[in-house]
Amino acid sequence: MKGKIVAIIIIGILSALPIGAQEIRKSICAGSWYDSKPEELSRQLDRYLLQAESSAPTEGIVGLIAPHAGYVYSGQVAAHAYRLVHGQDFKTVVIVGPSHRHGFRGCSIYPSGGYETPFGVAQVDETLATALSKASGFKFVPNAHREEHSVEMQVPFVQKVLPEAKILPIVMGAPTEKTISSLADAFAKTLRGQKVLIVASTDLSHFFPKEKANSVDADTLSLIKSMDTDSIIKKMGRRENIMCGGGPVASVLLYAKKLENPEVTILKYADSSQAGGNESQVVGYTAAAVYAGRHADVSFSLSVDEKSSLVEIARKTLERYVRTNEVYRPNTDNPKFLSKRGAFVTLKKKGDLRGCIGFIEPVLPLHQTIVQATIYAASRDARFPPVSSSELEDIDLEISVLTPPKKIRDPRDVKVGKHGLIIAKGDHRGLLLPQVPVENRWSRLTFLERTCQKAGLPTDAWKSGAEIYTFEAIVFH
Repeated sequence: MKGKIVAIIIIGILSALPIGAQEIRKSICAGSWYDSKPEELSRQLDRYLLQAESSAPTEGIVGLIAPHAGYVYSGQVAAHAYRLVHGQDFKTVVIVGPSHRHGFRGCSIYPSGGYETPFGVAQVDETLATALSKASGFKFVPNAHREEHSVEMQVPFVQKVLPEAKILPIVMGAPTEKTISSLADAFAKTLRGQKVLIVASTDLSHFFPKEKANSVDADTLSLIKSMDTDSIIKKMGRRENIMCGGGPVASVLLYAKKLENPEVTILKYADSSQAGGNESQVVGYTAAAVYAGRHADVSFSLSVDEKSSLVEIARKTLERYVRTNEVYRPNTDNPKFLSKRGAFVTLKKKGDLRGCIGFIEPVLPLHQTIVQATIYAASRDARFPPVSSSELEDIDLEISVLTPPKKIRDPRDVKVGKHGLIIAKGDHRGLLLPQVPVENRWSRLTFLERTCQKAGLPTDAWKSGAEIYTFEAIVFH
């Protein structure tokens, strides 16, 4: 009797949906990629959301980036994105995923009906689908959705955290620059000012050994964080193994860049080996939030004792790695050291540069960033041979803890002595720390020109199409 009642209720729900001529798309992932029992699936997502800790702001979010692998591998990462929008007043969630199985040009916009999961049917926003299709010129390609998992894997999370929201599934075919820009333009025409969230569905690199995957993914996260859509689009055009959903990610970032004060916060990174996968072939996953109309709080300070502790970590790392080739693994409960921060480590030998490498983006906790940057500065700076044990007594360490980069429009906003610079154009990217122009007594103009040179660009590229980013740094030794 209970089964009949449930069946009657489900039939009643389905018959009430204004599906037009489009059928409900049945789940292809329930029972394999995630649990088919609604109670078990709900408990699983509750657990992921509860464990997803983040200090990122919840206001001003216009988009999310989330992975689409099986939940046992990527569900915990995805939860870091969805937790930020839990219970917010979004009327519709646009989900853009790449096409893994059906080759086609452009995008396929699901026009009506809904996507079914164990939680029930997520109803498609037909009005928005019509408007977006008209603005973009993209139509509905049934085969693009039939066996595609990248959109479906987001739907249970949407149903969990935004139960009243409708969805708009979009599958992107070949991620050409025209397709990506057309979709971003259509977003700007139809979504501006509306309570609509865009989710870009992507995994990162596929099937590299763990160390290489983590390195490639760190570079990709840097591009996402700096909203370097040109480089992302070019890499996708060359079919580089950086992420399968680069087109959807670029379209969301391009849309945000059309709004006021766009910015990105990387919330979580992991790879499949952390869920028991083989370390010889891993897949990378990230969660990120895309904001507009607000400024991130980048205030950060370190006490004298905290600076000394970080220098000590760098010194122990340097000595252990150079002498024994082992990695120093410091323990800390300092919340500042556990917060994710970009940082550079500079090595000087009797006052002369001996190595300098770091991480622009806040991908790792600060103490781990210092360890990794110290090892790279000692062993991977291509300008110098690796540091030898006989040199250790003569080497001084300098640490620069960075604020997130901020894109500027007017080069006159660059302040020598305060700002570090990043200049980027296409695949070229150059960075100079804030202390460099001071130590060399450069003017603002020289600072801009030398950063262009560091990027491998003409010295006047800063005024002819290159993007300029500033950042600040806490520098100590």
